[in-house]
Amino acid sequence: MTKLDTKSRAAARTLPLNQILAGDCIEIMNALPEASVDLIFADPPYNLQLKGELHRPDNSRVDAVDDHWDQFSGFAAYDRFTRDWLAAARRILKLDGAIWVIGSYHNIFRVGAELQNQGFWILNDVVWRKANPMPNFRGKRLTNAHETMIWASKSEGAKYTFNYEALKSLNEGVQMRSDWVLPICTGGERLKDAEGAKAHPTQKPEALLHRILVGSTNPGDVVLDPFFGTGTTGAVAKMLGRDFIGIEREQAYREVAEKRLARIRKFDSEAIATIKPKRAEPRVPFGQVVERGMLRPGEELYSLNNRHKAKVRADGSLIGNDVKGSIHQVGAALEGAPSCNGWTYWHFRREGRMVPIDILRQQIRAEMEAEEGRAH
Repeated sequence: MTKLDTKSRAAARTLPLNQILAGDCIEIMNALPEASVDLIFADPPYNLQLKGELHRPDNSRVDAVDDHWDQFSGFAAYDRFTRDWLAAARRILKLDGAIWVIGSYHNIFRVGAELQNQGFWILNDVVWRKANPMPNFRGKRLTNAHETMIWASKSEGAKYTFNYEALKSLNEGVQMRSDWVLPICTGGERLKDAEGAKAHPTQKPEALLHRILVGSTNPGDVVLDPFFGTGTTGAVAKMLGRDFIGIEREQAYREVAEKRLARIRKFDSEAIATIKPKRAEPRVPFGQVVERGMLRPGEELYSLNNRHKAKVRADGSLIGNDVKGSIHQVGAALEGAPSCNGWTYWHFRREGRMVPIDILRQQIRAEMEAEEGRAH
């Protein structure tokens, strides 16, 4: 275990995990241990700069974002606020940590510039296209049907978490794109206050946070939300087996979030597991299979279609039809193909059945992971 790992584990033991902290997010983040958080999801004030009330064509008032926490004296004040909370956030992120920030056209460009000023490395901007946006009542602009999210690592070259295969699985086996079509909060998901009004004007849908946390965190990671609101980040983190830290200065929002979190149940360990990216799995040379006697020198391997066969050699190479080389090279040469995944191409016979040699690789990997788990 490295000194950095030891430091991160020690910091995690002192964190106020799975709690909502009351107060100013900048002050609270500055008091948390350095390099202690895996991911930050931030939904900062949008600084909408609304002038007067907004009404529908029937003259009914639109419940827009006009709360005091979204009001700043001007761009300079908003930029100072953005600079200070991002600096506090960057300090508590682990070296391989990452941040997601969501915003509208009113603020996201200013936030993006400050992210780059502070050394964050932008990985993607994601457009959340709302399946059911609020219409433009005045008819003077396009209907504002999306918000923008910026995903950034702490620095260039950081080994941030990206569960590519898990997101691909969420998307029916197709690569996840950077435009996400999801509905805004409506119906039972929209939290209400005692008077039946919306508890929070910009409550985010759980589907949005589900996708973010599945894609960029692992079970047991610490997710911090400095603008916790009514607790969507905490609710989804709890369900998915991640630890959360929420910061919220408004008592009314904290009370709603506490009640919400008390109703949440964590999914079981099998349910929160996700498909691991292939590049994250430990590399196993075919020679290890031979060294350990799982296959013997001289044993024959067969292609799945049974058209080709090759013999295993003591050094972990194969020979077939006078072609010599690795399991990948020999398979490609016999098929006349530019490349070949030898692990899935070659099979051995056991009790009359054809078994892919990849089974042996997976067995070795399982033993390696079990050994690593005992070491920790």
